[in-house]
Amino acid sequence: MTDLREIRTGPAARATARNRDLRTVTATARTAAKHLGLVLFALVMLYPVLWMVVSSLRPNNEIFRSPGLVLDGLQTQNYGEGWNALASPFGHYLFNSAIVVLGCIIGNLVSCSMAAYAFARLEFTGKRLWFAIMIGTIMLPIHVLIVPQYIMFSQVGWVNTFLPLIVPKLLATDAFFVFLMVQFIRGLPRELDEAARIDGAGHPRIFLRVILPLMLPALATTTIFTFIWTWNDFFSQLIYLTDPDKYTVPVALRSFVDSTVATSWGSMFAMSVVSLLPIFLAFLLGQRYLIRGIATTGIK
Repeated sequence: MTDLREIRTGPAARATARNRDLRTVTATARTAAKHLGLVLFALVMLYPVLWMVVSSLRPNNEIFRSPGLVLDGLQTQNYGEGWNALASPFGHYLFNSAIVVLGCIIGNLVSCSMAAYAFARLEFTGKRLWFAIMIGTIMLPIHVLIVPQYIMFSQVGWVNTFLPLIVPKLLATDAFFVFLMVQFIRGLPRELDEAARIDGAGHPRIFLRVILPLMLPALATTTIFTFIWTWNDFFSQLIYLTDPDKYTVPVALRSFVDSTVATSWGSMFAMSVVSLLPIFLAFLLGQRYLIRGIATTGIK
């Protein structure tokens, strides 16, 4: 017993304990430094947004004089002035954006899910070739396609309407979402299809009753991404919408900047904050589905 006690309290044991404590302290310090670095990086990334929020609460003549985030007082009149600064109340442009976003979400959910089922479950001539062409369209920038699309839509009289922004979504033109859903469907066991086929179900019924209910994570991911990308889309909406009554939020915010008169920066920043609220709410409410959908489709 004496020898065992000496081994436990001897120099070697004390050295081992010191090394273990040193490793624990080192690991704790490393973790703290890592989290501190992430917090600082997040503050740097969020600084423009925080500055915009603070600037929306300042008088127009003090916005660029005080680059910091300290407020002398709350000036909320920018929100009231910005809401009624344009030809229509800002809620009108929020409603226009909501129409476009809703149409794009429905179009992507319907068309991309059907195209994904065809690529993942059906067998047809040239399937691999068409799938490769579909994937290749992801690399095409919108600036390459916008001119021929504008010519085509102008010939059918769709310019200055919401149709050029919504109708292409009904044709599964967003290859990213088709690929995302294909990856998800390929992860579902084919035994489910075979069991439904034994019961007499065809492809439409298999898709609607078996595959589609299991695609909730992929559908939620598609919904969130479509909402964010469409709500923030400025270039396409600027090209197709020329009537101020049809403006969406991004195009309406541009109307605050006028080279002929003094720009009301406070009102523009205030309405920019308002336009960001739906994005934050969509991300916060759908974050769980977004992470789950990306993780289960193999896109990491």
